[in-house]
Amino acid sequence: MSKSMIEIGGVNLNLGQPYVGSTEWIGQREILKQLLACWLVVDDADLPLTPRLIGSPGIGKTALAMAAAKQRDQELFIYQCTADTRPEDLLVTPVLAENGSIAYHASPLVTAIVRGGVCILDEGNRMNEKSWASLAPLFDTRRYVESIVAGITIHAHRDFRCVVTMNQDDSTYEIPDYILSRLQPTLSLGFPNRQDELAILQYHLPFAEAEMLAMTVEFLQRAHQLKLDFSPRDGINLLRFALKRIAQDPEHPVAKDAAWRDALKACLGEDAADLESLAERQRRTLGGNSVPLGLGDFFFSPDDPLHPDRDDDDFDDEEDGEFY
Repeated sequence: MSKSMIEIGGVNLNLGQPYVGSTEWIGQREILKQLLACWLVVDDADLPLTPRLIGSPGIGKTALAMAAAKQRDQELFIYQCTADTRPEDLLVTPVLAENGSIAYHASPLVTAIVRGGVCILDEGNRMNEKSWASLAPLFDTRRYVESIVAGITIHAHRDFRCVVTMNQDDSTYEIPDYILSRLQPTLSLGFPNRQDELAILQYHLPFAEAEMLAMTVEFLQRAHQLKLDFSPRDGINLLRFALKRIAQDPEHPVAKDAAWRDALKACLGEDAADLESLAERQRRTLGGNSVPLGLGDFFFSPDDPLHPDRDDDDFDDEEDGEFY
């Protein structure tokens, strides 16, 4: 039987292929150490942890997990979770062969389980509860999955490791507590600092000129300061598009700053051209830090110096004696 097939419970299971690609993790070494610590076993009776990596889209969660797998020198498998992922998609899928027989194909997750690789469940909080329920025994002390379709139980190789990435946005499911209790600890990935962000852009776009790199890093760092979710991936995309526009017509070159601004609007929207205004609109949409409309009046009289709607200047005047 070939390396790409294994027999379990009398069923021949076709295994998937590992992800082949190179990636480097730049900066934020502490969270890489934390992820690698989750996958350690400190005793024969110990078990690895399955952590959650959370953060904004495009911030590098998948790249971090890929780098950790590379450092452990293990095969890497990636499963992209979606809202319509079914348990059989996660585990074993039956495929009708040309001769009319049924062939069973293992998902990237099950292939990692069997071969002792690392699996990234990417964007796990886009997956529904029914699919998560099929993984409950995998992420506790039992460490197995059951394929109803193939009628087999698949026990995890001792070297199997897993991590779940999760975006912090609204287009996701709420994962049930009995699953979250199995996906511990939670590792939060933040935005890179200026030096690391420049190094990330240089790694992905080594052909970009220093001036264009500097413009992009300055934009991203300002966005981070204003708590806007523009990510290194956004910077890579807009800079890549700007460079293509400049190279498109060498005889009539587009000005670098004009090409960059056009790329910014095309990739991130017109609002991205004025970060301060965008941040202010988002703050107002979310209500800022103010007390909800009318609630302050319920707790405080209009002339109370602690009323949340009172102007700071009014309060200063009262301290100067006008209140008395």
